[in-house]
Amino acid sequence: MPGLLLGDVFPDFEADTTIGKIRFHDFLGSSWGILFSHPRDFTPVCTTELACAAKISDEFKKRGVKMIALSVDSVEDHRNWSKDVMAFNSEAGTALPFPIIADDKRALAVQLGMLDPDEIDKDGIPLTARCVFVIGPDKKLKLSILYPATTGRNFDELLRVIDSLQLTAQKKVATPVDWKVHTLTLYSHQSAAWVILGIPRRMQSSLYRQTNPCPI
Repeated sequence: MPGLLLGDVFPDFEADTTIGKIRFHDFLGSSWGILFSHPRDFTPVCTTELACAAKISDEFKKRGVKMIALSVDSVEDHRNWSKDVMAFNSEAGTALPFPIIADDKRALAVQLGMLDPDEIDKDGIPLTARCVFVIGPDKKLKLSILYPATTGRNFDELLRVIDSLQLTAQKKVATPVDWKVHTLTLYSHQSAAWVILGIPRRMQSSLYRQTNPCPI
């Protein structure tokens, strides 16, 4: 992401949203946060993504993660779209469980490097790409993923990486390929667990043959 690197303090922007005007750091409070952007309201892929995010919002809540979406349409469009999203989930009449930022002037999309130059709207303006930012309680960027507008995201993977980020923020460990919480062995890629950081190189090969409990 141009100008925004892992470990940087995430911009404390003000924005209009479906829950009113917010200042981002105040919105996060002491929580972890995830911001995910969308190219346009009412489009098929974006609707399936928002519906999935709504359906598993309790999983983010369990992890102490505040969710917020962004799209380039108006607050009013967002509110109407939210109704479509919840109807898609067979939950018509239920409120979307997280707010959506109105970035109709694309100010945040430019500031955060979220534009997709290969996807242009009818006015010749680049659409917002499908970005994901995970922000820690210290307001610093912990993870960023940039998908093109044409590719939908995997929200199960986002939960997995948040589990890893939260674990490694508390314990001096690293999580190997395909790691998931409560898996045990280091050696199998299907049930990889955890690696102690800072061990001498001569000890590393033996650790790959050991089974270690996940520390959470």
